[in-house]
Amino acid sequence: MGDVGEGGDGPDLAHRRPGQVGDGTVRALGALSRALETAERARGHLYAFHQLTGGADLALDEAVELLREAGHAEWAERVQREIVGRNVIPGHWTFQIVEAYNRTYYEPFRDLEREAVADLAEGRDHLYEAEMKEARRTRGHPQHTARPDSGTGQG
Repeated sequence: MGDVGEGGDGPDLAHRRPGQVGDGTVRALGALSRALETAERARGHLYAFHQLTGGADLALDEAVELLREAGHAEWAERVQREIVGRNVIPGHWTFQIVEAYNRTYYEPFRDLEREAVADLAEGRDHLYEAEMKEARRTRGHPQHTARPDSGTGQG
């Protein structure tokens, strides 16, 4: 994508590539960042799985109570015994899966991405996206400003 000029109409310093950083490095860090963002989304789905499964387990309390009230004590007992509090995979509730994912995959991935950005781009984040923005925006248009402080962004 090439260097972005130093002019007042460009990105701020935090989003401008250091002089020694080449196009290949910007693309590579962009790909690494996209991969981490995908892992972030997966992590969010894992938390949704955790919360939905926990909610389902808690909702079983009502089902057990209603089965008992309707005269189906044997079914209430079966739901209570076989499903309430059950592991979702052997030995694990969902919180343990979330913890293992965070510790084993997400945190090392996040830390490595941060280290790569620090080492290869002086800690400057989202260089690929900042340069894409520069290439795609219409200079002088009030809704296409380079930075939040470049104009009002209204209109």
